[in-house]
Amino acid sequence: MIEQIRPAEVAAWFARDAGAAPVLLDVREPWELQTASVVPQGFALVAIPMNEIPGRLAELDPGQRIACLCHHGARSQRVAAFLAQSGFDTVANIAGGIDAWSAQHDTSVPRY
Repeated sequence: MIEQIRPAEVAAWFARDAGAAPVLLDVREPWELQTASVVPQGFALVAIPMNEIPGRLAELDPGQRIACLCHHGARSQRVAAFLAQSGFDTVANIAGGIDAWSAQHDTSVPRY
């Protein structure tokens, strides 16, 4: 089962394994990234649209801690499950997506 984390829990989730590179994988479309995006703080931000993940899987390292993000959490949940099935050991879904990020964690991020 894919771990569900709230936006405010992302930093603590990444900190569970200081030896693993923390990556927030944003799987939204480019126009969505232009509308609203998170500011990387203590993690790398990687943007790969959901439909491009299979073809670009080599851009991700299975040894990283990867938290997946989309608009509301459904696409990122599917990507997290795909990554887990593809041998990625430490993946999570950011529950509520960027909408929850804006509402609960960083109100400077626009909602759409």
